[in-house]
Order: sequence, then C-alpha cells, then structure tokens
Amino acid sequence: MCDERELIEKLKKQDFKAQKLLYKKYCSKFLGICMRFAKNKHEAEDILQDSFIKIYKKISQFNFEGSFEGWMKRIIINTAISYYRKNHKWYNVEINDSIINEEQSNFSFNIDDYELTTEEILKVIQSLSPGYRIVFNLYAIEGYSHKEIAEMLNINISTSKSQYSRAKKILQIRLQQIIQKKASLRQV
Repeated sequence: MCDERELIEKLKKQDFKAQKLLYKKYCSKFLGICMRFAKNKHEAEDILQDSFIKIYKKISQFNFEGSFEGWMKRIIINTAISYYRKNHKWYNVEINDSIINEEQSNFSFNIDDYELTTEEILKVIQSLSPGYRIVFNLYAIEGYSHKEIAEMLNINISTSKSQYSRAKKILQIRLQQIIQKKASLRQV
C-alpha cells in the first residue's frame, strides 16, 4: 500500500495496479454520490464508470493543490451533469405543480424525529425529476451556491432557486407520506 502522493504519481504513469487500487478505495463512496444524481443504480454505475475513466485521463492535470478526493468528486459531479445533458433528460423536466399545492406544503417536520432508512431517503431523492434532483443535490448536499449551480448548468439563478424550492417541497411531501404509511402500519 502506498501513500496518496505515490499513488497519484503511479496513476500519472497509467499504472494499471494503481488504477485498480484507486477504484477499490473509492468505488463505494463515489457510487453513493452517483446514486444521488442518478435515477437508479444502473445509471449510477454508468456515471461512476465514466467518472473513473475521466479521472484516469485527467490525472496529469492534478497538481497536488487541494484535496485529491475533492478533485475527483468534482469530476464525478460534472460527469453526472454531462450524463443528463447528453441524454437530453435535463431539458425534459416535467413540472407537476399539482403535487405541490399550498395545502400539502404548509407542513414541516424534522427528519431526525423519524425512523427513515438511508435507502428510503435515497429512493425519494431518485424519484425527483432530473432537474430537481441535480439542483437539490448540488445545493443541499454538495453545498454549491445558486450562482455556482446556475453557471454549472447554464441556467438562471432564479431557475436554480425555483428548482431547489420545488424539489424540497416534493421531498417533504413524499417523506411525509412514507412516515404516515409507517405510522399506520405500526397501528395495525
């Protein structure tokens, strides 16, 4: 086992063992990131594979400034965005305002107060339309600003804010439905 700098140097020489080691070390962690951006595991695996190919091809550009993991994570996020652009899914966003009527969206709850599994939460995030899902992930989970998201996705800042707001409301509604379903099952 070698340290990170040594691993990167080997990767720059296109060492297959180093590529395999990098993949093994980060595969599950990065698949988790891809799962949040993808609609399902198959898409997430495609994004992950494309991401590692890009990491291997662009490794010579990494100049040891900043975190290597952060550098790779940025490639993964950009690959996820490119995936949706390439497949025209980003532009076919369906906005279903009936799911977000005022009556339903006036509730609030603290997710920590309920027993939701990671799988349940991930499934609800994956159920969002691609536009909502990408903006939600970039803003709420990855910590990008709406300005940064707008630049990354080539959209208006107001569009980013609107997509995030709608995604958050849909998530609240769908999570609340799961919580209510679980509560009713416990009462039976």
